[in-house]
Amino acid sequence: MKGQLLKWIGNKQKFAAEIITYLPKQYGTYYEPFLGSGAVLAHLAPERAVASDAFGPLVEIWQKLHDDTEQVVRWYSDRHALVAKMGKVEAYEHVKAAYNASPNGADLLFLSRLCYGGVVRFRKADGYMSTPCGPHKPMPPANFAERAHIWAARTARAQFMHADFEVAIDSAKDGDVCYLDPPYADSQTIIYGAQAFNLPRLFDTIARAKQRGVRVALSLDGTKKSGDKQVSLPIPEGLFEREVYVQLGRSMLRRFQMDGQTLEAEHVSDRLLLTY
Repeated sequence: MKGQLLKWIGNKQKFAAEIITYLPKQYGTYYEPFLGSGAVLAHLAPERAVASDAFGPLVEIWQKLHDDTEQVVRWYSDRHALVAKMGKVEAYEHVKAAYNASPNGADLLFLSRLCYGGVVRFRKADGYMSTPCGPHKPMPPANFAERAHIWAARTARAQFMHADFEVAIDSAKDGDVCYLDPPYADSQTIIYGAQAFNLPRLFDTIARAKQRGVRVALSLDGTKKSGDKQVSLPIPEGLFEREVYVQLGRSMLRRFQMDGQTLEAEHVSDRLLLTY
């Protein structure tokens, strides 16, 4: 499946197919409580799914894509039209100001497509979206419309919820599977809500799910600096049965932070921890 709907830090668009090979072949309902760009959900296209996120404007995009895809297409095309009237950077700043005045999915969709390096970042103090406009040309509305319809079809059987991860995971039952892609402790404190993210609480929630017969796959920080640095995390002993590594290539966040500099030493990999 080519082409992401949203640009989002840490998105698994290029690696979703590999991640899916580690998921159970048979399961009840698929849960993804840190939805973000929805890459794994869309690649998997499960028969039954509950997809959720703690970030309201992001969930608004997914809910609207599910309920009224044409409205999402209009969201993008209406804002894209401002580029011809105002210029790309001016249009981007205009939409960003509107978003920061009243956070909403329609503006966030456009900003995610045009922001620098695909890194949608938020100021810790007040959630202010601060990423500048990127140098790339925005996707034409017709191309976005085609992509939106593909993603709507791939995620059509999912229920989208605005919910804390604990609420979502606690609703999973014996035979269900959860794929978790939370903010990364070592690098993603600039994204919405990551400042308050509590990894021990996530581990406790996973332990309860495992006891109920829910199978859990968790993506977490692995190695950085092309393998020279392994991120140390308080992973409870015995919680996971297997650990594999997924090679992610060059860091998206470091690409943003080191504009114009070489990234040869900035290759990263993810831990994929499995309770089964």
